[in-house]
Amino acid sequence: MSHKPLLVIVGSGPGVSAGIAKKFGSNGFRVVLISRTKSSLERSLEDLRKIPVESHGISADASDPDSLKAAFKQIKDNYGATDVLVYNAAHIVPGHPLSLTEQQLIEDFKVNTVGALTSAQQVIPDMVERKQGTLFFTGGGIALTPNPLYASLSIGKAAIRSLALSFAETLSPYGIYVGQVLIDDHVQKGTYYDPDRIADVYWELYNKKDQKEYLFKKEL
Repeated sequence: MSHKPLLVIVGSGPGVSAGIAKKFGSNGFRVVLISRTKSSLERSLEDLRKIPVESHGISADASDPDSLKAAFKQIKDNYGATDVLVYNAAHIVPGHPLSLTEQQLIEDFKVNTVGALTSAQQVIPDMVERKQGTLFFTGGGIALTPNPLYASLSIGKAAIRSLALSFAETLSPYGIYVGQVLIDDHVQKGTYYDPDRIADVYWELYNKKDQKEYLFKKEL
């Protein structure tokens, strides 16, 4: 099994995940992408292999704990222990509090927050045993200032922020770093919120391990 460190990203796609995978992969990491959509997974892997980055993909549903647990077991069996976990999955559904249904909130919450808990719990035991490891959670500015037009996502991002901060306090004594990047606007290539710029922040946080959260926001 390779001695290169292993990065696992839950919620693979062409935006932030792709930027992080490229950045870490170009700096000596093996990369495993987890995504529900096989076609998106294959496109992401094809892009990484052109660099080239040693990369692998696994299909799993972030809203289904059993699916995630099976994926992480497969990762450990095939590629070894996870060194860096990035939870970047989100269910982005517009809707204000008056139109949001109970069931929609529950379904969104499974991806926006519960999947992060499940994913982290699969890799933490190995990290505790080795007394090293990194957990990253992709947050949003709406965790601090809710957007009523995206009520469910606002709730989910506030919850995952709380979860990340709780993990940070709990795991710090074991030598495990937990960080989150709160992205304050839409991610788009060629803008201030370019995924490659955001990936640079993750890489800097990984190396410095000096901040529990970083607000990625363009100053007016």
